[in-house]
Amino acid sequence: MTLAEKILAAHCGKKSVVPGEIINVRVDMVLANDITAPLAIQEFRKLGARKVFDPKKIVLVPDHFVPNKDILSAEQTKIMRDFAREQGTIYFEVGRVGIEHVILPDLGIVLPGQVVIGADSHTCTYGGLGAFATGMGSTDIACAMATGDIWMKVPHTILFLYRGQLPKWVGGKDLILYTIGQIGVDGALYAAMEFAGEAIESLSMDGRFTMANMAIEAGGKAGLFRVDARTRQYVKARSKAPYTAYKGDAKAEYSQVIEYDVSKLEPQVAFPHLPSNTRPLSKVGKVRIDQAVIGSCTNGRIEDLRLAAAVLKGQKVHPEVRLIVIPGSQEVYLQAMKEGLVETFILSGAAVSTPTCGPCLGGYMGVLAAGEVAISTTNRNFVGRMGSTKSEIYLANPAVVAASAVLGRIGGVEEMLQ
Repeated sequence: MTLAEKILAAHCGKKSVVPGEIINVRVDMVLANDITAPLAIQEFRKLGARKVFDPKKIVLVPDHFVPNKDILSAEQTKIMRDFAREQGTIYFEVGRVGIEHVILPDLGIVLPGQVVIGADSHTCTYGGLGAFATGMGSTDIACAMATGDIWMKVPHTILFLYRGQLPKWVGGKDLILYTIGQIGVDGALYAAMEFAGEAIESLSMDGRFTMANMAIEAGGKAGLFRVDARTRQYVKARSKAPYTAYKGDAKAEYSQVIEYDVSKLEPQVAFPHLPSNTRPLSKVGKVRIDQAVIGSCTNGRIEDLRLAAAVLKGQKVHPEVRLIVIPGSQEVYLQAMKEGLVETFILSGAAVSTPTCGPCLGGYMGVLAAGEVAISTTNRNFVGRMGSTKSEIYLANPAVVAASAVLGRIGGVEEMLQ
C-alpha cells in the first residue's frame, strides 16, 4: 500500500484498502472556520445531536473575517463562539488566533499519521506532516462532529519525484506551481499526491506545508510527505502526544510516477485566471502591479516573512504599489517583531496586518477594484477571487512578490538589485 492507503487502512480497521474502495474512516481531528462552521453547526442541530463525539478533537478557528469586518461576520463568529463554549471544543479567539492551517501544525494540534478533515479546501496542508488531511463540505463536517466518522472513497496515489537541488530564490511555492502548471488543475483529480525526491528531502517544513496546501489546486484529495527526521524534530518541539508515522510499502502501486529535475528551475508565476497558467520568471514580461500581498495559509509562515524581509531590507515599495504583509499567526507575528522583520516591512512602506485570511478570498484588508492587478503569495487567482471580477491576480513566492512591490511590476530579486 501507499502512504495514503496505509493511513486510511489503519483508520477503518482493515488490514488493507485499495483505490476506489468505499470505507468508513475514524477521524482524529475535525475543523471549521468562521465561514463554514455556522452551516456545520446548523446541520449538526438538524441531526438531533446534542454533544460532539469528542470536544478535544473539534477545532473551531475564526480566521477569514477577523477582527470582524461587519455585522454579518460578527454574527457568524458569535454562532461559532457560542457553540464552542456550549460543547467545550477547542476555540481560538481574536488576539490568540491565526490562520487555521498555520496554527494547527505550529501548536502541535495535528500530528503525523492522523486523519484530519476540515470544512475548508486547504485542509490538505497537514499532509506536510505526513497526515491524511482533506477538505469536506459543512454537512459532512456536521456528521463527523456528531459521530467521529466519515465515509470516503480511497483515492489512487500519484508519486511526484523531484530530482536535484533547488536554486536560490526557488522554494516549495515554485515546486507546486510548476507541478500544477505541468499537470493542470485537474491533473491529480481525487488523487493522493505524494511528494518525494532529493529536493523534497532538503525542503523545510514551511516549504512542505506550502506544497501540501496547494494540492487541491491540482484537484488532489490530499498531498502527503513522508515523515523524516525533519518532521520528527518539528513535532518534538511542539507536542509530547504519541503519534504513528506510517510508511508506504516498497512495492506500493502508484497510478502514476512523475519525475522532475528541478536543479535549474526558475521562480514560477501563475498568470490569471488559473494556478496552472504558470510561466518561469524570465518569461513574464512587463506586468505592472497595483498591489502585492505576502501572507495566507500558503505563505504566511515565519520563513516566508524572513524571505520577504531579506529582499525588502533597505528598499522602498514603489510609490504606485500597496504592499500588505499578513503574518499567519500571533506566534509568527511576535517572532517577526523579535527578529526586526516587522520594522523592515514598515520602513519599506508596507502595511502589516493582524493575522487573517483577509484579501486571499476577497474578504477585506486588500480587496481589489476593477482594473487593478495584484501579485500575491496566496493560492488561487480565479476571476473575482480577491475582489472585482475585472481585476487580475498573479501568484508567486514571497521573494518575487517582495521584489515586485519594489519594482512596481512583476520581477525577481536579481532584477531589483540591478
